[in-house]
Amino acid sequence: MPSDPPRNGNTYILDAESGTEMARLMKQDRLITQGMGGLFPERDDISTMHNILDIASGPGGWVLDVAYTYPKVEVVGVDISRTMIEYARAQAWTQGMNNAQFQIMDALKPLAFPDNSFDLVNARFLVGFMPAAGWPKLIDECMRITRPGGIIRLTEFDEPGTTNSSAFEEWTTLTFRATRKAGLMSAPDGRNFGITPVMSRLLHEVGCQDIDHKAYAIDFSVWTEAHEPMYQNCVIAFKLVQPFLVKMGVIKQEEADQKYQQMLIEMMMKDFYALWYYLTVWGRKPQ
Repeated sequence: MPSDPPRNGNTYILDAESGTEMARLMKQDRLITQGMGGLFPERDDISTMHNILDIASGPGGWVLDVAYTYPKVEVVGVDISRTMIEYARAQAWTQGMNNAQFQIMDALKPLAFPDNSFDLVNARFLVGFMPAAGWPKLIDECMRITRPGGIIRLTEFDEPGTTNSSAFEEWTTLTFRATRKAGLMSAPDGRNFGITPVMSRLLHEVGCQDIDHKAYAIDFSVWTEAHEPMYQNCVIAFKLVQPFLVKMGVIKQEEADQKYQQMLIEMMMKDFYALWYYLTVWGRKPQ
């Protein structure tokens, strides 16, 4: 295994080394997989897959789940965060998962793997750090390291939720304004991240075949099972994003505190309605 490179500056809008963020990502990862109906809901059989890569794997939840479920598959997770990778390695060691490995690696740079290394390259929720101009370079790298006949698989979202809470909607609008100023948005009008409509095109442009997609929605209205975990996710994520919003000049700290508290109040009201949509797109590298 290559030595860990020093951590350089990154474009992640939340603190990638935060223990609080790591805990949030662990819970969010389980929520996403559950909402999708499993690890590979679009495939009935992965018996032809022997080596799988997860880009921006965070604390390693998806990698560890795949490694546990498919013990004959070698699964690798890469992430820029040393904190996340060290935690994931400790979890793999504790659980005796010799088929799960983790490496510190920056997804904004060329990936340190030989050509044709993986049967599946997976990436979920990169919009939190991937510049709009960085997507084509990343997909080129994914294509390079995917074996002929292998799969590139992307899962992304354009909004953190669609709700009837005015404070929630105001907060997401502020986030979009800030991410647009930071160059992290694909939508020309700045209304959302704008990545889901272009994912198929990104795969098509590198020559993928058999491109397909599957959409998911998590209902986190106040009476649903998903409300509590989504509420806790928002409590942490929307707090951690405040320094970024203030830094980008879209809001003052005092106003941010007020809007944040109002959003939490509205999310607990008995008539709170909410849906979170996300999309998986996949394509096959030609033989």
